[in-house]
Amino acid sequence: MLMESLAVVLWCSALSGRDDSRLLAPATIPLDGRIAKDKVTEQDPPVTPDRIVQPLPAIHRVASSSSAVPCSETTFASARAAIERALDRLRATQDASGGWMIANAAAGTDQSHPSLSASTAVSALILKAFAQAGATPSTDPAAAKALALIRHRVRGADGFFAPDPAGGLGNYVASAVVSGLAAVDDAADRPLIEEAVKWLSTTQWDQSEGVSPRMDWFGGSGYGKWGRPDLSNTQMMLDALHDAQVSADDPAVQRALVFLTRTQNNPPTNPVAWAEAGSKDGGFVYTPANGGESFASDAAGEGRSGELIPAGEPRSLRSYGSMTYAGFKSLLYAGLTKDDPRVQAAYTWIRRHWTFSENPGVGQQGYFYFVHAMARALVASGQVEVVDGKGSAHVWRDELVAALVARQLPDGSWVNPTTRWEEGDRDLCTAYCVLALEEAIKPTKTAP
Repeated sequence: MLMESLAVVLWCSALSGRDDSRLLAPATIPLDGRIAKDKVTEQDPPVTPDRIVQPLPAIHRVASSSSAVPCSETTFASARAAIERALDRLRATQDASGGWMIANAAAGTDQSHPSLSASTAVSALILKAFAQAGATPSTDPAAAKALALIRHRVRGADGFFAPDPAGGLGNYVASAVVSGLAAVDDAADRPLIEEAVKWLSTTQWDQSEGVSPRMDWFGGSGYGKWGRPDLSNTQMMLDALHDAQVSADDPAVQRALVFLTRTQNNPPTNPVAWAEAGSKDGGFVYTPANGGESFASDAAGEGRSGELIPAGEPRSLRSYGSMTYAGFKSLLYAGLTKDDPRVQAAYTWIRRHWTFSENPGVGQQGYFYFVHAMARALVASGQVEVVDGKGSAHVWRDELVAALVARQLPDGSWVNPTTRWEEGDRDLCTAYCVLALEEAIKPTKTAP
């Protein structure tokens, strides 16, 4: 089933006559010493789109009534009530400094040194959750304290933007800060947003580090510039650029599209060995860098890089839910049309693996991250109903709200018993859930 409603939410600003010669130009400087050349795989870069369609501009407030949302009145009221209970919980757990997770250091995947700056990112996501619900810094003391903390924390001693100068979570922090400040929408923060957007573009792996468009690192973002890029960090960077209203035609977005294409289990557009040998199901893996990795492959006992697949069998990588929704959303943010084969392949995977019971491919691991990515992706796609692989139609907003309300605890929070990826932290899980619920009730139709 084609995404017949996608065109409704895409305002057709087609950009033609594009010159990609600079975007895909070979690197002219030596490869950055932090990259192990013998681990990097190379292939021709994917074909760039001849037409970009700007996605719907970011929406930074929930609807004031159910008439502007394609869901039932009951769902709308239930979402609002769950959001308010959660925000009350977050007000109660806010640190005196204005943030959340203040004492909890966290490390990104494969990062050896935990960073206290994770709290800056989580606080920015929670600030976004407050602002989108109408609890802005001008009206809500908790939001005001969070905004003051974030403004202070991302300024280095020299006065320049420094999201995590001592650790490896720079991209994660910078992306969350941009999204949070964009939701607040205070003119005083515009210079800081612009500085952070420039930082995100500068820290993307490209020719400025000697990375050729033929290399599997090209266009991706990782935890700062401390290691190989991955789809999780890249989709957060694209979330931030989208929230800041950066054009889909921006070079950073189009470089990221190269990385996205190489992360998909779709050999017609990504003819790399692991995709050719695998399921060809249109889903996404964690990263194509250094030959590719997938946490779904790890969960299946095949090793994160497919290294435990029996000798003699071709190495492949498994798709999974959170990365497929992240990839699908990111393709749309990068300006691909609904008819692009990458978009169609990803949507086919979504239909075949429709569920709110788990993060498909990895079980309960990263469940709340998955639901947040799902909500943003389905808003970006314009879908009101999703017809699953068996032909059953699902009003996704009704199902998402029901699934999250069922998991909300009596104190208004959420927490994942499967604690991987910091989802044992109630404040982080609650932030993901509030943001997902808010996506579900943002205004996407004209009231009668």
